[in-house]
Amino acid sequence: MINLLIQDASDAALEGLEPIVEEKTLSLMDLLMNGGMAGQIIIALLFVLLFVAMYIYFERLFAIKSASKIDGNFMSQIRDNVGTGNIEAAKILCAQQNSPVSRLTQKGISRIGSPLEDINTAIENAGRLEVYKLEKNVSLLATIAGAAPMIGFLGTVIGMVLAFHQLATSSGQAEMGSLAEGIYTAMTTTVAGLIVGIIAYMGYNHLVVRTDKVVHQMEANAVDFLDMLNEPV
Repeated sequence: MINLLIQDASDAALEGLEPIVEEKTLSLMDLLMNGGMAGQIIIALLFVLLFVAMYIYFERLFAIKSASKIDGNFMSQIRDNVGTGNIEAAKILCAQQNSPVSRLTQKGISRIGSPLEDINTAIENAGRLEVYKLEKNVSLLATIAGAAPMIGFLGTVIGMVLAFHQLATSSGQAEMGSLAEGIYTAMTTTVAGLIVGIIAYMGYNHLVVRTDKVVHQMEANAVDFLDMLNEPV
């Protein structure tokens, strides 16, 4: 009797339970590697672009940070040396600093005795070279920022074409599960392309801002140097 009651209670409990639905999970690696040969090639290309973008960003960031470092007393020391006629000491001080600002100042010091307009032209020409050095390879970041999303979208289009080709060759009898799997794995190339593009775009804009600060610093010090030469003796 007791066993019968227990069995009835178990049957009632089982009837009240909903059927267990097994949730299908997909790891990131599976998502990247199950997109077919075309998808894997495009994902690999996007990884290469990401590596290049990160390398350029950090290499330029450290270079720009190093270029922005300058002694706060630099211009006052240059003013004292030039004012006392100690041109060689001013040149040595510029060589010790080894920064865009010091190199522009050194260029101006080497032209002392020439007309002020010639000194200004020499500093401007040297400034263009320094800006070019600061912006080296930065434009490649902008190219990656624009190209990566398009490459990712290309992978998605290829995946869609292959999925519909499978549907066409099966006379409309292809399984919807296999089609859906092919489509969402193809979409991963767009996701990867957007991620690489966003990273490259943010890195590019950050480097542009940092470069502009150094250029402004160069212009300000060049103006101070020219004003110093224009002061009445």
